[in-house]
Amino acid sequence: MKLLLDTHTFLWLDGSPEQLSPVALSACEESGNQLYLSVVSAWEIQIKHQINRLQLDVPLDKMIQGQRFTNDLNILSVELHHIYMLQQLPLHHNDPFDRLLIAQAKAEHMQQFPLLSS
Repeated sequence: MKLLLDTHTFLWLDGSPEQLSPVALSACEESGNQLYLSVVSAWEIQIKHQINRLQLDVPLDKMIQGQRFTNDLNILSVELHHIYMLQQLPLHHNDPFDRLLIAQAKAEHMQQFPLLSS
């Protein structure tokens, strides 16, 4: 199964896996699942870090590189068809990052793995 990690899930998987629910952690560790991180999440992390709303223990590029090595993390780029998918989403989510992650998951037929705490 293809899993698109939301921003918090990615951060927790990298630095605080105990924050993930047992279901989320198990899904991330399941060898048959493919983990994806959207460029949207990397963008969100970088912005929040730069405005001091998020502290990182390691630079973002090192964090992503480590997860690519450790968990065979794939990177999902933003494509026009992802933007077009936004038109089909109801306006329940005002956060533009969340909306684009949802649109990407739908467009790519992925399971979006939202923030799941224990």
